[in-house]
Amino acid sequence: MKISARNQIFGTIVSITPGAVNGSIKVDIGGGNVVTANITEEAIADLALATGDTVTVLVKASDVLIGK
Repeated sequence: MKISARNQIFGTIVSITPGAVNGSIKVDIGGGNVVTANITEEAIADLALATGDTVTVLVKASDVLIGK
């Protein structure tokens, strides 16, 4: 599958925290960095996500904020 998002980061799921509607997925992308994504519980089930899975984090946003 091809996708237009250019910001693709590979990593490993380190935790999944279920919620009523959305779950929180933490992905270790290396170098001590963890990306957190909130996705629907339905998506978690459809993708059969589990701790230890290798995944691709795709970032597609109209705004990116940087603070210092």
